[in-house]
Amino acid sequence: MADHEDRLREAPVIWLTTVNSSGQPQSSPVWFVWDGSSFLIYSRRDSPKVPNIRRNPRVSLNLDSDGEGGAIVTIEGEAKIDEGAPPANEVPAYVEKYIDRIRRLGAEPEPFGKMYSIPIKVTPSRSRVWS
Repeated sequence: MADHEDRLREAPVIWLTTVNSSGQPQSSPVWFVWDGSSFLIYSRRDSPKVPNIRRNPRVSLNLDSDGEGGAIVTIEGEAKIDEGAPPANEVPAYVEKYIDRIRRLGAEPEPFGKMYSIPIKVTPSRSRVWS
């Protein structure tokens, strides 16, 4: 993943795939911050991904391609609901990365943090890159 550190830090969206109770994979585009060792994602409490992760913490993350079918990054890892993490509006890297998008949704960081109140930490175990 070292080859793609910049993309992991700067990409606005990553696809998180969880597995529902019937075994069906479910992919969702999510906002995230990468700190060099794990991903921090925030979710709404009512999102299906939350019970999916509680039931089965094995997930995958995928970055979109470069538009030409290259620079694809897939990551496998373990997710956990990290109730000890601060709310999204108290994570400077998250607010800095998404403040414009939060405001385009008609929100400010604090109400957004209350709406997207479930912190999910994903620790990678394997990655693959197609250039």
